[in-house]
Amino acid sequence: MAETLPLLREKMDHSPKGPRPQAIAHRGYRAAFPENTMAAFKGAVKVGAHAIETDIHLTKDSVVVLSHDPTLERCFGRKDKIIDLEWREIEPLRTIQQPCEPMPRLRDLLEYLSEPELEDIWMLLDIKIDNNAEDVMRLIAATLEEVKSSRPWSERVLLGFWMPNYLPLRAKYLPDHRAAHIGFSITYARQFLKEPRVDFNMLQKSMVGPFGNKFLRDIKAAGRSVFMWTVNDEEKMKWCIMKEVDGVITDDPLKFLDISKNYNGERCRLPVTQYGTAIWINIMSTIFGFMYRLRAMSSRGKGDQSR
Repeated sequence: MAETLPLLREKMDHSPKGPRPQAIAHRGYRAAFPENTMAAFKGAVKVGAHAIETDIHLTKDSVVVLSHDPTLERCFGRKDKIIDLEWREIEPLRTIQQPCEPMPRLRDLLEYLSEPELEDIWMLLDIKIDNNAEDVMRLIAATLEEVKSSRPWSERVLLGFWMPNYLPLRAKYLPDHRAAHIGFSITYARQFLKEPRVDFNMLQKSMVGPFGNKFLRDIKAAGRSVFMWTVNDEEKMKWCIMKEVDGVITDDPLKFLDISKNYNGERCRLPVTQYGTAIWINIMSTIFGFMYRLRAMSSRGKGDQSR
């Protein structure tokens, strides 16, 4: 039996033209609204997105908020770090981009999606590594427990993680939830094929070419779901449809849904440079990943000696 997220398969469009990936709104409907705001989330739902992708950070007083950046500078015009401010200091702020919108909490998005008519909309959380892993997983679990849904959140919330240390924390705090590795290195991502109930959220640019094709086959053979980020170009959208991935994370879900509806199986025309880019991304990410692991091992060794 496939391990795929329950909501995913039942929402796939198995038309005579073939299966269609789900439209996953990147930070909401970012092409039309300020990112990671309730306006962007509601706009995505209105145009027919199947799911919402959003980013998790914590405030100083342990409130789970939705922001891609660890600071307020790009979206709100302040240089403060979110982790250094209490929720009462962030709540009055408004985005620089029009229409000026407040930063929502995870609770706000959950309360909106708990409305009965929205029970088949699911969420992909990008859990940022800027905050303490134990704290963020514990607080996500507490927030999900506080907001009730007629359909269990375990069928509606996919936990996106970058590092493997989040998997034991999932088992501790959210054992019924699926997780998805977020990444751009095929070599690094392969380790998660051995882990149960882990799907894949991969950078589309890194998945072009023979190595990406092999990894896609292995993901499907393992019964896992695979999503591609962040896909805004028409030809790349067609490539995702042609590869029969499970979901496309895009700033413009309306554009993707329109292209998906009208796609008739024609081959996409990715530039040749895309293949070189994929090789370069995977080589560099493998090298830097190896260096990072060596540095981490060295740091642990020094810590052991100091004790």
